[in-house]
Amino acid sequence: MNFWEKITGSDMTKEFKTFETRANKLPADYQAAWEKMKVNLWSHSDFTGRNLMPIFDGVLGLLEETAADGQSVQDVLGDDITGFCKALAGEEGAKSLRDKWREQLNNNIAKKLGK
Repeated sequence: MNFWEKITGSDMTKEFKTFETRANKLPADYQAAWEKMKVNLWSHSDFTGRNLMPIFDGVLGLLEETAADGQSVQDVLGDDITGFCKALAGEEGAKSLRDKWREQLNNNIAKKLGK
């Protein structure tokens, strides 16, 4: 990856297009799970989102393997896709960007107030 790709994010765009191509080959219920997982995982992104690329690749690999084995999505992910994504992103209750910003704002206000 060169400097320009890193700055513009074009490397991630290419990689994500590859993920989408792979996901489109999955059965319909797996594709729906993939969409839900993308939505849930993005909230655990850093500023660029690069920290999620290996997670997306691993999740898609898991979905591909289990679809090839003929397992159902519920057998693989369970009923709680949000909880599954939180576990993937770190630990249960992993902080989202909103949580991190809220904590930073509270810390800055506490410093200004002298606490």
